[in-house]
Amino acid sequence: MNVTLKVWRQKNAQTPGKLVEYKLTDLDPGMSFLEMFDVLNQQLIHKGEENIVFDHDCREGICGSCAMFINGRAHGPQTGGATCLLHMRSFEDGSTIVVEPWRARAFPIVKDLAVDRSAFDRIVQAGGYISVNTGAAPDANEIPVAREKQEQSMDAAACIACGACVAACKNASAMLFTAAQVSKFAVLPQGEPERQLRVERMVAQMDAEGFGACSFIGSCSVECPASISLDHITRLNREYLGAKLTSNNA
Repeated sequence: MNVTLKVWRQKNAQTPGKLVEYKLTDLDPGMSFLEMFDVLNQQLIHKGEENIVFDHDCREGICGSCAMFINGRAHGPQTGGATCLLHMRSFEDGSTIVVEPWRARAFPIVKDLAVDRSAFDRIVQAGGYISVNTGAAPDANEIPVAREKQEQSMDAAACIACGACVAACKNASAMLFTAAQVSKFAVLPQGEPERQLRVERMVAQMDAEGFGACSFIGSCSVECPASISLDHITRLNREYLGAKLTSNNA
């Protein structure tokens, strides 16, 4: 198949960027979207041109690093999968495909399609942990957890921190990500000791990073490759309100 790519090229966050057009021919419809970029970069290097920078690692939909805005959608036209799981057969032969980086003040562009998502790391560092005793590992059944609570926690823990929720939100809100990080501990007894402090600190860090406010449109959940539910945002709001009403945390 043949496609026309319009790819965002930008040297760094301080330099203006622009869309640059590339034409690719004889592509295998079965190749992944990132493999298509590998082919393009090989051609650019062979011509003596600078290759296109994009993030990637596992290429199995787990690491969340393949952050691309494709034809106006985070991770492209498929639902429930990251860019690395998108295949060229999802596009028609002769298509024009526009590829851009995440657009958010809290995700400054590093180069081309690569953005700095370390704001997510700082949100997790602010409160995404639990207290544990050092020494031997506790018995797995020492603290009974109801099956429903286990499933709720695991659903939240499925977040791969890719940033699609931020990219899909018109306000560049990180509420779905932060909600998943809070929710996976809030429903478990192991998360009880830092419960109030966790949500206050993580929300404060989220705001400090410059993410926008949540308007609860729901585009974040729709575009999330892990299909994180909006129910977690509801839990985050409930946890935050409860913490503010009952705690003395600074």
